[in-house]
Amino acid sequence: MKYNFRPGARNRITDVDSIRVGQAEDKKAWSGVSVILFDNPAVAAVDVRGGAPGTRDTDALNPSCLVDRVDAIVLSGGSVFGLGASSAVTDTLASRGIGFPIGTARAPIVPSAVLFDLLNGGDKGWGEKSPYWNLGRAALDAASLDFKLGCAGAGYGAKAGPFKGGLGSASSVSGDGLQIGAIVAVNCVGTAVMPGQSSFWAWPFEQANEMGGQPIPTSAIDFNSAAEAWTGSPLDSLTNQAGENTTIGVVATNARLTKAEAQRVAIMAQDGYARSIRPVHTPFDGDTVFAASTGTWGADIQERADLVNRIGLVAADCLARAVARGVYEATALGALPAYRDVHGKNLRVK
Repeated sequence: MKYNFRPGARNRITDVDSIRVGQAEDKKAWSGVSVILFDNPAVAAVDVRGGAPGTRDTDALNPSCLVDRVDAIVLSGGSVFGLGASSAVTDTLASRGIGFPIGTARAPIVPSAVLFDLLNGGDKGWGEKSPYWNLGRAALDAASLDFKLGCAGAGYGAKAGPFKGGLGSASSVSGDGLQIGAIVAVNCVGTAVMPGQSSFWAWPFEQANEMGGQPIPTSAIDFNSAAEAWTGSPLDSLTNQAGENTTIGVVATNARLTKAEAQRVAIMAQDGYARSIRPVHTPFDGDTVFAASTGTWGADIQERADLVNRIGLVAADCLARAVARGVYEATALGALPAYRDVHGKNLRVK
């Protein structure tokens, strides 16, 4: 097969057919929610690599389980409280008659993942009722083809090492109609920026100046000091930060995949985190990647292994680009500086 990939018209996951994204933020609590909504139920799978994940309904995505399609995927801030956002999406979709049919009942399938932003300086004094149900409902109602990057949705209160984290997205489409996209909320304990440089770790994957025109690194990396790059402290200073991070994302394609094939794509796409964050998959993160197939393309393709291989490779690249874009597009919040405030003068495109 020959693909000739390029970024899609929006350079977002919504370049994949039948996907919309809605977002909502609480600017007092410094947190938010992103909902990836499928116009029709999508085949989905998940891969979890971090040591401190917060998820809901991910076991149902195992290829051995009965349900093979999902109605939406929710990414949220708020740690365990953020799981309430998926309850809102589930409740609302059910009221619209959407969901897995069980007799006359409908059970919407809405897997979700959360990141930790409870200590970012926002007001979390919400008492007995957190804002996440309302945020989930607002994000669902806002679903559209266009959405904001940076300080938006699940990435509103995120951090990425020493910089403000954020919500990123990217896409690649081929001339013959294959579409691949990614969306990610970047809240990593590691850094997305090479130590001592202005370049993102993902700089080689930049397309069409989407990261501001990344500079080529000027020197080799001192790997003995790289672990200290985000705080100026040794790696063992992180021992009190377990569960306080997590990068969560979704990769999607319009190719028709089975549940097992989608899981392989999710596994391969995790390499996008490794290409854009260092360190990654630590005991302190809950790094999670969902993979979804909307199934509008490629029904007759017989070279299944080659197709899955190519989608997984490009999905990983998209995810790496999305991570860097999430940090690049973010603006400063509280004590966390924005990448562009620190390194903007070194970019080739202003």
